[in-house]
Parts: sequence; C-alpha cells; structure tokens
Amino acid sequence: MSFISEFKEFAIKGNVVDLAVAVIIGGAFGKIVDSFVKDIVMPVVGQLIGGVDFKELYINLGNTTYATLDLAEKAGAPLIKYGVFINSVVNFTIIALAIFVVVKAISKLKKTAPAAAPVAPPEDVLLLREIRDSLKK
Repeated sequence: MSFISEFKEFAIKGNVVDLAVAVIIGGAFGKIVDSFVKDIVMPVVGQLIGGVDFKELYINLGNTTYATLDLAEKAGAPLIKYGVFINSVVNFTIIALAIFVVVKAISKLKKTAPAAAPVAPPEDVLLLREIRDSLKK
C-alpha cells in the first residue's frame, strides 16, 4: 500500500474529520468568548469597581515611568501586565463554564435516552425452546 493511499485512508476516517471540525469550531468559539470578555464583561466589571480598565493595569519593573501601557510597551520597558492576565483568567473561566454546561447536557441526554425495546425472538426459536424445555422434564 502506498503512502498516499494510506494517508487518504487515515484522513477520511470519521474521527479525523470530526476532530478537524471540532478544532475549527473551538477556535471560532474561543474568539467569540474572547470578544465577549474584553468588550462586554470586563468594561462592566471595571465600571463596577471604580472605572478601572483592566487591560491598562501593569507594573513597570523599570526606572522610567510611562503614562500608558502602550507607551511602556513601545519603549520596551520590562512589564508585568496583570490586567491582561485577569482578562485571560475570566476568559478561561467562561469557556470552562460553557464546556461544563455542554458536557453536562450531553451526559444528561445519554442517561435519559430510552433503551431500545428488546426484539422478540423468531417463532422457530421459541418452538425449539419449548421442545428443549419439554425434553428436560
């Protein structure tokens, strides 16, 4: 079997295609959640705690002071950007919560799915069982 045909067989398996779709959807979902956190959640949280813009929170490890994070980054100052870290933690928490809810819903659906009704054995099998049971007596 040639390399190309082996690769083709591998690539068209259902699991590989499902995984590819999951990665693409996961990437898109991550971007949506990232935008939700940065553009909706964090501004509201910042307003609630006194008008703080989390993405601008940083500790300058250098000797020079800068008015904004952007200026400090452009100057190449050593920075601890803990506001960006807080955004990432909130982002992760929302993604983890969404995945938890989806997995919980799926496992609940699996538990509540009705079992298939047992199939009645064919008439000849029933007849053979009756004969067997009669012979045992």
